[in-house]
Amino acid sequence: MSELPGDAVGVGLVGLGTIGTGTARILLEHAELIRERLGHPLELVRIADLDLGSDRGIDLSGFDCSSDWRDVIGDPRVGLVVELVGGTGVAREIVIAALEAGKGVVTANKALLAHHGFEIYETAARCGIEIGFEASVAGTIPVLRALREGLCADRLEQVFGIVNGTCNYILSEMDEHGEPYESCLKRAQDLGYAEADPSFDVDGTDSAHKLAILCGLAFGVQIGPEEIATEGIEKISAVDIDYARRFGFRIKLLAIAKRSEAGLEARVHPTLLPCESMLARTGGAMNAVEVRGQKSGPTVYYGAGAGADPTASAVVADLMELARSRKLGPAAGGVRVPPLGTPTLRALPVRRLEDLEGEFYLRFDALDRPGVLAHLAGALGDRDIGIASLLQLEERRSEAVPVVLLTHRVKEAALRAALAEVARLGDICSTPRLLRIEREL
Repeated sequence: MSELPGDAVGVGLVGLGTIGTGTARILLEHAELIRERLGHPLELVRIADLDLGSDRGIDLSGFDCSSDWRDVIGDPRVGLVVELVGGTGVAREIVIAALEAGKGVVTANKALLAHHGFEIYETAARCGIEIGFEASVAGTIPVLRALREGLCADRLEQVFGIVNGTCNYILSEMDEHGEPYESCLKRAQDLGYAEADPSFDVDGTDSAHKLAILCGLAFGVQIGPEEIATEGIEKISAVDIDYARRFGFRIKLLAIAKRSEAGLEARVHPTLLPCESMLARTGGAMNAVEVRGQKSGPTVYYGAGAGADPTASAVVADLMELARSRKLGPAAGGVRVPPLGTPTLRALPVRRLEDLEGEFYLRFDALDRPGVLAHLAGALGDRDIGIASLLQLEERRSEAVPVVLLTHRVKEAALRAALAEVARLGDICSTPRLLRIEREL
């Protein structure tokens, strides 16, 4: 075990997967740049991973390596611990143990923070230790730092985010090439944007985890992912992409949070956005987050939301921030900024989807016979649901033709009740497709 230079801060890395390897590479390749900007070295001294035999393209011979994460935390040279093992079981043990051992922690683990974040933040506060997690949401985009510090003087009211690069790539490909979901998903997998089992991304779970973290920072509230209404992109078809474009919209998987006197909206679902909006124009695997405050107005944060190098760059940036704080020691007066930017969290009721009001895109496969549109309009009108725009195309699918419409603003509960009534008419051949619209962006 080699000694550290007297002014160096030692780093222990737990998890040498894609992001862990990227983190190690940056610490090695940018060592001189990091030393210049910190004024002292930031040295990787110990690594733990269950698989230390695979070739990752970096030389590990200069580091103390182990298969047991406890060796990292027990190393007296390690002042900062990076947790990159993923999941919520062992990862929680690692983070809690590191904090209780007096070591700063950096993690990119959004699932861990979404499910156990408040326990972790409380442990960090009790131990007087800082935790960095910028890489957990939107990769290299410094949106969490902006919420915690840059916008801390403002009352934030709304957050909208494209925070999953896999889904954004798939929807962008569907929009650009007119191809079905399945073929665009396969291309995303071939390019490494999607996992072999992509369900965690495409069903909206990953975005819900990130939205839970964003809500904590933006509004100072404690909310779990199970409280976030979540819908994925698996049912989005090429025809919906096409019809949305005809109305002047693009479809994006959007994470949405809004605070009002009525409570907190927190939802993840495919959303129609005006084509000219910044978020609608966010293509490929890129991420973008828009934040709206009472005084600051709208601010937009855009960049690479995933990948080894962008995410690892955010991890190392957090390491550098924590290293500066550790060098200040007791003179800093403890933790400089609480993890969520405030020491006090508030409780806000989370509003149900059925209680929210908005505009909607509806697609029906209707029988091609007289009176169908009148029946449809009547069922909607009986619930005071106005039709803002309508397309009836001559595109036949067996005995049915598509009818696509946009509604005026309506409470979702009323719309759901109207759709149940429409289903009883006998004119509709399949379950109507419902998508929500956000015009404010």
